[in-house]
Amino acid sequence: MLEVADLHAFYGESHVLHGVSLTVPKGEVVTLLGRNGAGKTTTLRSIMGIVPRRDGSIRMEGTETVGLAPHRIPRLGIGFVPEERGIFSSLDVEENLMLPPVVRPGGMAVEDIFRLFPNLKERRRSQGTKLSGGEQQMLAIARILRTGATLLLLDEPTEGLAPVIVQQIGRVIRELKAKGFTILLVEQNFRFAATLADRHYVMEDGRIVDMIPNEQLEANMERLHEYLGV
Repeated sequence: MLEVADLHAFYGESHVLHGVSLTVPKGEVVTLLGRNGAGKTTTLRSIMGIVPRRDGSIRMEGTETVGLAPHRIPRLGIGFVPEERGIFSSLDVEENLMLPPVVRPGGMAVEDIFRLFPNLKERRRSQGTKLSGGEQQMLAIARILRTGATLLLLDEPTEGLAPVIVQQIGRVIRELKAKGFTILLVEQNFRFAATLADRHYVMEDGRIVDMIPNEQLEANMERLHEYLGV
């Protein structure tokens, strides 16, 4: 579904991605693992066209996106959930949910979203400021599902959340995969990622340094510990 080849990205004169290549097959959950500053978030932002300067190739179902204006990229079916979530505090849950435009046919109906996120249905009239961190994360993911996105880019969805909420986020990701969504997941918690992903790309200093299929994760744990410093 997504093919990234020899991707370089720059912030001003700073060269932050150095020839990143990765593939996200349709229907899979693929993770980007790495320490802080490895380039994981920049990779997601580059896929969305948010990074000012990109060189290389990014293809979504065969369509080249490098050179496209950022507002055109979601129309190809890519949805981005940033780490900061971007919940509007003055709007209630349902207003936040309805805010992004539907850019492609096939987006999830609101009632289907509420079945996936029963907590949000109970809090549908609660303002963003009244939501817990976990509820805000669920809302940030839910909001993208209306747009018609089929590839979800999730940036650190478990960051700072209690273990019980992390389990709920994991359940949602599994259900989305079962529904046919494709997911590129940035995570530092590789134990969480190991319960979800089909394969793991490891980043260091703006480069992909390894790719480990999930079934080989246990055999490569020592190497992974060295990469992640855990």
